[in-house]
Amino acid sequence: MISKENRMANRERLINDFLRLAAVNSPSGHEKEIADILAIDLKGLGCEVLRDNAGEHINGDTGNVIGNLKGTVADAIPILLSAHMDTVSPTADDWGCVMEGDTIRSTGKTILGADDKAGIAAILEGIRLIQEQGIEHGDIQIMFSISEETGLSGARHWDYDMLKSKCAFVLDMGKPVGCVTVSAPSHDNILIKVHGKASHAGARPEDGISAIVVASKAIAKMRLGRIDDETTANIGVISGGTARNIVPEFCEVRGEARSRNDEKLDAQVRHMIECFNEAANEMGATVDIEVKRSYSTFRLSEDDEVVKLALEAARRVGIEPELHETGGGSDASIFNARGFPATVIGVGYEKPHSVDESITISDFVKCADMVAELIKVAAGK
Repeated sequence: MISKENRMANRERLINDFLRLAAVNSPSGHEKEIADILAIDLKGLGCEVLRDNAGEHINGDTGNVIGNLKGTVADAIPILLSAHMDTVSPTADDWGCVMEGDTIRSTGKTILGADDKAGIAAILEGIRLIQEQGIEHGDIQIMFSISEETGLSGARHWDYDMLKSKCAFVLDMGKPVGCVTVSAPSHDNILIKVHGKASHAGARPEDGISAIVVASKAIAKMRLGRIDDETTANIGVISGGTARNIVPEFCEVRGEARSRNDEKLDAQVRHMIECFNEAANEMGATVDIEVKRSYSTFRLSEDDEVVKLALEAARRVGIEPELHETGGGSDASIFNARGFPATVIGVGYEKPHSVDESITISDFVKCADMVAELIKVAAGK
């Protein structure tokens, strides 16, 4: 392990950077304000800064922000450091936080935004630390993506002609800090449209076929939640009907299934479809079902260079890293699908996507230290 004085991030600067970024309201599709701020930050670090047209594909107000920092070590492994700029709801212009000891947490009114502005701040601090110590490094590419939370759209529509790196480290995971993600699931989105028959609910209910009842019967038969250690399924949105006194002729259901095993995923999706078909046949309704693959599974091993680099960097900052298998997607899912090796690194936040979100400051500092060590390890330092 290297000495503390040679690796410690500037704690106060890291916190202030995060708070500065988290206070910017940047829901998916509306990241222009924070993108403009980060473009200035990257220029201040000496990066060539570019912005692609990914936002045009999703009617967003900006594209991905890409920074290229020229290295000084010719035979270093060129790496990409990545995090996303958008956040989920609830978020608003009245964002605030509470600092309690070693923890920064949301006020309980909005999300904190550590997912993933803590990842962004850790990247910026890691690069500053390298520069302040005058450490030679290889080429570093930084990619701050848009609309990750709504379908990994920034990574999906990135202009990959801009890619100059050999592997990627995506700072977009909670605890444990420094964990190294080696597997993530395939994810199928499922849209079901149930067509029944309208009728007056009081005068002639027997003449109607309730699309909502059809959907209810199907869901009641369905295996949902945790299916096994690799597979999950959920029904997330149900909408239908026009008035309380009309037997509803239409109902729309949106669900999903995920698995790190594609055969298991296919079986789960078939099961969900069968439940809807059986319920529709039983009641004389019809269903239209659409299944779309959102992203595909990836699996890395300790023999992959990107994993080796991450494990060594974690150990250098005193973390005994865990090889992590996740149930969620990230920009790394898109990168790996494009043949670009990428792992996801734990930043240290907890309860993301909720108003109880928090981050442990000591973990946060270790994450920034790990970014600096990733840069060193890639350069053979």
